Amino acid sequence: MTLILCTLMAIAPESGATLWATAAEFANGLDVPQSATYHVWVWAKDDASAEVSLGSQKVAGGTPGNGKGQYAWRRIGEAPLETGHIAVTPGAGMAGIALSTDPAFDAATAARFRFVSDEPVAVRDARAEAARNTDTCVTFPHFESQAEWEAHAIQIHRRMLLGSGLMPLPERAPLNAKITEVARHDDYIVEKVSFEARPGFLVTGNIYRPVGEGPFPALLNPHGHWDKGRLEDGERGSVPARCITFARMGIVSFSYDMIGYNDSLQFKHGWGGPKEMLWGIHPFAFQLWSSVRGVDFLESLSYVDKNRIGCVGASGGGTQTFALYTVDSRIKIAAPVNMISCSMQGGCPCENAPLIRLDGVSNMDIGAMMAPRPLLMVAATGDWTVETPRVEFPAVRSVYALYGARDNVESEQFDYEHNFNLDSRQAVYRFMGKRFLNQPEKYAAFTEPAYQLEPFDALRVFSDGNLPAGLPSKDEIIAQTVESSRAKWEAILPADKTGCDNFLRKYGTVFEDVIDVFVPEANDLVVKRIKRGMDRHEGYVTERLVIGRKSVGDAVPAVFYRPDDAELRTSVVVVNDRGKAAMAEPSGGPGPLVRELLDKGRAVLVIDVFGQGEHNSPLAAAAPRDTGRFPDTFEPTDTGRRVQDVLTALAYCRSRRDTTGRTHLVGLGDAGVWCLFASAVDDKAVRIFVDANAFANESDEAWVEKHYIPCIRSVGDLSTAATFIAARGGALSIANTSDAFKTAGIERAFKAAENKELAINPAAAAPADIVAWIGGA
Repeated sequence: MTLILCTLMAIAPESGATLWATAAEFANGLDVPQSATYHVWVWAKDDASAEVSLGSQKVAGGTPGNGKGQYAWRRIGEAPLETGHIAVTPGAGMAGIALSTDPAFDAATAARFRFVSDEPVAVRDARAEAARNTDTCVTFPHFESQAEWEAHAIQIHRRMLLGSGLMPLPERAPLNAKITEVARHDDYIVEKVSFEARPGFLVTGNIYRPVGEGPFPALLNPHGHWDKGRLEDGERGSVPARCITFARMGIVSFSYDMIGYNDSLQFKHGWGGPKEMLWGIHPFAFQLWSSVRGVDFLESLSYVDKNRIGCVGASGGGTQTFALYTVDSRIKIAAPVNMISCSMQGGCPCENAPLIRLDGVSNMDIGAMMAPRPLLMVAATGDWTVETPRVEFPAVRSVYALYGARDNVESEQFDYEHNFNLDSRQAVYRFMGKRFLNQPEKYAAFTEPAYQLEPFDALRVFSDGNLPAGLPSKDEIIAQTVESSRAKWEAILPADKTGCDNFLRKYGTVFEDVIDVFVPEANDLVVKRIKRGMDRHEGYVTERLVIGRKSVGDAVPAVFYRPDDAELRTSVVVVNDRGKAAMAEPSGGPGPLVRELLDKGRAVLVIDVFGQGEHNSPLAAAAPRDTGRFPDTFEPTDTGRRVQDVLTALAYCRSRRDTTGRTHLVGLGDAGVWCLFASAVDDKAVRIFVDANAFANESDEAWVEKHYIPCIRSVGDLSTAATFIAARGGALSIANTSDAFKTAGIERAFKAAENKELAINPAAAAPADIVAWIGGA
């Protein structure tokens, strides 16, 4: 987690100097801007003496008397300091210091513009307290109607595609399949297969098929994390055994390698990192697309019945099974074995794509995506499916009941460790015989016959362990996939006003899904104004607030400024990457931008977004949050949460009874990008000013370092954001682009929407420029 602390600030030497620091910042020392005598204020308990060493100067003060053991600001003395960097050594229990050359400076008053709380505490934000991970036990939601479930299912479907870089779907390039016969028996044939899921990226495996012309039903058979992958043949599981048996039953069976197993040699298993994640490129994505292309491959075979294709897999193969039927309606029947769980969601990167389990979604939700198609849930007492009879199965069956198809889902549990052993396989055979072959009597007591395993070298596509010459390398495949992703999204970005309207209708929720944000309803907001949190000043009032959402339990510290009258005021939300304290004068009162907006009659809300300011205790540097394994799968990133806090602030301003409901938005420093995304989601943000902060928005490395959101680049990042703003009639000003921040996509979006309210300036903007853009609107 990147912590953004209150930055030390000083006003210009000619008007005196004031510096602030919290205990969390003491280790960094202080930069003294001018040689002078400084009045020393400390934030400490009022019933204890206080002392601090500033360089070689030690300043100490006794108790003020009548203390109640509460933290308070008080002046303890003076210190002559020279220009330059000095060390700060505080006494016990000190929360902060303020130094000023102004004898009239009052830190207790000035602090009320910087801190919401009078005590040195962090706000209580549920998002920082606990992070879901693959081992978090979850409860399945209750759905009262089919429509309610389908609204939920639609988002699961979208996020599965978006999280894997598959929206829109890539071009289905030629498979260039190669099939070689391995063995021919009286009742089945074995072949080895390779085809290209993407140009140059191979899927490798074996076909086990009945003898005859068909058409036969077909099953994909993804394997789990067995040592030998698709060639595993042991007591705990045998992939060849089940495929041979299916073929003898009259079902074509295709077993194929997970990435990095057996003949899948172009990538190692578990490859990838944040840079690739920006594009939705990771093991789960490649395996899911390989499975989709596996359906394409089966459909291409003349002996396969295209209307009867299913999927069966255990463990990691079970994850692939329910991921596939979530995105591909061609899967008509499925049996994910030992994987639909309330308490463990998969332990490998190939099972944990970004986005797919946000907002409490678990493998139960994803498992239920098969409804109302036939589904068998096989479980074991010795793994994470131990509770299936009383937890997961009733949960999934509740969704089937909404379709009047309660009997279309079945469950069996066996007393073993994690497996796809003989008993588990036989449960699947009997289910397929009844549901897929429509012969329940014949297969009611079916048992797996003895089978003959072909030699491993014969089943291997590349028995010598060497790939054919001329195939692209891993890096080349990733680069090709990035370019393909960029090209397919650019192709759907609109070129004219009609296209903008269509784009909004089809993709208007893409950032809600990818960033995991929403615009709160007024009644979902919870607002706490601290005790004695309203102050009247000359011509304006301030309120110190903590804003959050009831449904989430989050917290956004904020200071609200407005003219001191009863007139309805238009609001401006101002977000600074240094926090709300950066928008106040160090000596007290509103800073220049807030002051000029107040002078124009605007109400102004300044906030600390997630990780900033009072999200951290002033007493000590915050420890990194424990996000567990695969955080991108279960939780939004810090950048995503900051975008959400901007949306919450905008909604709050509109909810107030003393505002017009009209809101504008200003993002300074790195907050410019947060605000650009927020205004793409919130169509009621009227005029938007964005400081680009010279962000290199075409660099993957810069996105990872500054604004990491998985999959954001695969959906057009800022070009798409600008398209939403322009199409909805927003007015956007971008300053401080320098040469790094590229604006061609943004300019194209406004041109397509026939929206002329776009201003771009390579130089930084002064407060007067920002106020002029906001104007009298």
